[in-house]
Amino acid sequence: MKKREDIRNIAIIAHVDHGKTTLVDALLRQSEGFKIKNDAPQDLIMDSNELERERGITIFSKNASVHYQNTKINIVDTPGHADFGGEVERIMRMVDGVLLLVDAKEGPMPQTKFVLRKAIQAGHKVILVVNKIDKPDARPTWVLNAVYDLFIELGATEEQIEFPIIYASAVQGKAGLKPDLSEMKDVQPIFDTVLSYVPAPVIDESKPLQMLTVNLVYDNYKGKVAVGRLYSGTLKKGATIAHITRNGEIKKEQLSAVMLFDGLNRIDVNEVQAGDIAAVAGISDISIGETIADPENPIALPTIKIDEPTIKMTFGVNTSPFAGQDGTYTTSRNIKERLEHELETDVALSVVPTDSFDRWVVAGRGELHLAILIEKMRREGYELEVSKPQVIFHEENGKKTEPIELTSIEVPESYSGTIIEMMGKRLGMMKDMRVDNGTVFMDFAVPTRGLIGIRNEFLTSTKGTGIMNSIFLGYEPYKGDLNDAEHGSIVNTETGTTNNYGLVSAQGRGKLFVEAGMPTYEGMVVGMNAKAGDVLVNACRARELTNFRAKNEGLQDQLEVPLKLTLEDALNYIHDDELVEVTPKNIRIRKALLTDNERRKAKRQGKE
Repeated sequence: MKKREDIRNIAIIAHVDHGKTTLVDALLRQSEGFKIKNDAPQDLIMDSNELERERGITIFSKNASVHYQNTKINIVDTPGHADFGGEVERIMRMVDGVLLLVDAKEGPMPQTKFVLRKAIQAGHKVILVVNKIDKPDARPTWVLNAVYDLFIELGATEEQIEFPIIYASAVQGKAGLKPDLSEMKDVQPIFDTVLSYVPAPVIDESKPLQMLTVNLVYDNYKGKVAVGRLYSGTLKKGATIAHITRNGEIKKEQLSAVMLFDGLNRIDVNEVQAGDIAAVAGISDISIGETIADPENPIALPTIKIDEPTIKMTFGVNTSPFAGQDGTYTTSRNIKERLEHELETDVALSVVPTDSFDRWVVAGRGELHLAILIEKMRREGYELEVSKPQVIFHEENGKKTEPIELTSIEVPESYSGTIIEMMGKRLGMMKDMRVDNGTVFMDFAVPTRGLIGIRNEFLTSTKGTGIMNSIFLGYEPYKGDLNDAEHGSIVNTETGTTNNYGLVSAQGRGKLFVEAGMPTYEGMVVGMNAKAGDVLVNACRARELTNFRAKNEGLQDQLEVPLKLTLEDALNYIHDDELVEVTPKNIRIRKALLTDNERRKAKRQGKE
């Protein structure tokens, strides 16, 4: 056995918005020899994807490396949201230790628990970084005690619980061993702790070549590039290797390129030694979880087990009257190829064809997971229509089971009664409740189907002051029927352009989604009815012209500002008989059956 003392492999894990990507920026900037290109973003360097920069969250795991005291530190930035847990689980196979980042005020949150559980299960050593120590209301002692409790709850070993503690302000690029910002100069204490605490990769020189594919990226010149840790052996450019698929099939391939990570870039090299994180090109059909092995002695590594999807939706070709007006890719073949392409890099996704050639059931880890996929397709020029998200039920020992999520809520004390009532209607069972400085912290075990569409109601009920996060707990016996939403839709009856006169009439029924002068069609949902049940309106109706002028005829009727729905808002809103029409320029809600006669006929047939 041999140790590679010149290498350390670490992942950075944290809850959403606890400063993980900002800390990576600081580590990169203060590493030896790192330079940023002039045209590159000057902040959040690792969040290179447009969606990530907009939302402020990490969606795709990314690799980088820094150099410190003749040691190369490979850093993997992981997603903090549980919906992208498929990324987190894979990353744990590449590293020997993790930096656990926790907010100095908020402490460990639900997603912290999710990603930390994965690291502890993998047996990794953990370095705690208490970030945002510069916050005026930071409480590092309380946070530290909460982290210790979390480690014990997750079943950490005695060795894992004896973790080193670093305090930091990632945005200022400072860190120290004490929670005193004035004594901090740079992030050197983090580098020193990584070198002294995270074990160097151990290589068994008697084993043949073995590398597990953990991630896939695409290069315009090299094609599909497989990223993973080289456990043993040596990778050489142009060498013949054995590609072992998930089902055990062995194929011989030739590597066209071998790469290492340097800063944010992949650099071509002639060979890579065991213990490093490498990237290879030349294997066109390689997938995540497959092994690159010695052609003379091919031995497969254990495949990656990924938690099953809990939410499914139907993706289909856009069939609205406005189909084909905005998108570049509109056919069933386009959508099918795009979904198959996504499957190659997203192991937490599932795509199953339906009886119809232009419909697919797409399942993922949560609403956000699927919403990000839809948003990516929309920005790439695809048109499609998607159904309401639905949970995936299982059957165990003849009994129906459903996914349950632990939902943690933080609200001002005055809203606690409202939230308890809201969660009760959604079959939530309170697990814990505590009050701290006028803020209530509550934990509920809630069926996943009870959380679909809750975001808008939650934000409205707490006037935007509440924080809600959830993680998947597991499958439990079916909790009973859930009451449907108490609102209906305002459905347009004509195809044409919306008119001020018609909208003023519709406005009296509820909240509008459209404004005057917008194209619309029959069966399109133009607003939310304040009461249960749908209501039909003619949003294109114009005032009739007459020869008589009534009193106040010239006064302009006032339209309220319409509610602009984002993709997630639309997915949260729709009912079982509605679809979201997604195009590069528009997000519309429509009835699955566009005409009132079709809907009435379907209703009668359903009763029969």
